[in-house]
Amino acid sequence: MTRLRTIILVFLATLVSVGNVEAERIKDLANVRGVRSNQLVGYGIVIGLNGTGDSDKTTFTTQSVVAMLARNNVRVDMRGLKLRNVAAVMVTGDLPAFARTGNKIDVTVSSIGDAKSLVGGTLVVSPLRGHDGKVYAMAQGPLAVGGYTVGDGATGEVKNHPTVARISNGAIVEREVQVKLDHQKDVTLQLRDADFTTAARLAKVIDMNLGGKYATARDSGTISVRVPAAYAQRPVDFLALIERLEVTPDSLARVVVNERTGTIIMGQDVRISPVAIAHGNITVSVKTTEQAVPATPLTPGLGQVQANTELTVKEEKRNLIEVSGASLADVVEGLNRLGTSPRDLITILQAIKKAGALKAALEVM
Repeated sequence: MTRLRTIILVFLATLVSVGNVEAERIKDLANVRGVRSNQLVGYGIVIGLNGTGDSDKTTFTTQSVVAMLARNNVRVDMRGLKLRNVAAVMVTGDLPAFARTGNKIDVTVSSIGDAKSLVGGTLVVSPLRGHDGKVYAMAQGPLAVGGYTVGDGATGEVKNHPTVARISNGAIVEREVQVKLDHQKDVTLQLRDADFTTAARLAKVIDMNLGGKYATARDSGTISVRVPAAYAQRPVDFLALIERLEVTPDSLARVVVNERTGTIIMGQDVRISPVAIAHGNITVSVKTTEQAVPATPLTPGLGQVQANTELTVKEEKRNLIEVSGASLADVVEGLNRLGTSPRDLITILQAIKKAGALKAALEVM
């Protein structure tokens, strides 16, 4: 399996090295400042559970049920309630830009008590608030859970995560976030991945297509674009024109490795200076055997058991191999001539970077 992953790495590296970097649309590289989603959060109660809700120890769940019943003119004594079909949850969602009153959004429901499962439950209407404390949406509806729990204790079985659920179109927008585009003299584009070269190229492409000096790269992630007089009353048409333009983005030479999974991802701009590598695996084997030793003649006793320890050290012999390359394929091919696994490649890449031969940023996840 390890060898297969190494072969796949070489194959992908070859594909990247021979392919050219293609231009991308501006809408895939940047966002318009001010056009963004907003996070919403709220507290709610899920009812209708089949004995898998919060236990009596979760007092805030009982208090919530009492308060809910009081709002419906039902008076109950909190001390007499024993609820196992109710669970306290937090409801989260994102309010998209330009969402209007009456639009529906998806919400995620997560248990905050000791409920075992939310399967079969229904969320009672819950207000969702923004960071300013105002209510922007109301959520309610049956839960869709992607897991289940069966049994109890050591004999039970749990699949996926039954204490988190989702309600598709489960919240109705009640308040709008105003985003004004009309009568703006300029718009600001924000690159998702800040880069000076990409920002300069983006500004140049916009100027070429608009036929004048309209765009200015303020920094590595911000481009200010002056709105032409012809589009002063048509901001949507202007932004639609801008986001369709294509730019060839630039990127930092980077190698990303994940030591937990043995995954290695390299960009096509990775370069390596000539370097000699010697890599060998050392195996230390400790073997313990027990041997019966008879008792000495004319002495009492039945004998003793003696433990013998044998230490074996094996080192795989390898020669120094010079690795250098002007492309990613050459680098990976040179490292694979050592017969290394992805995990070994991670160790080698870290050593090469330490020696100053790897001309790329090395990130370890």
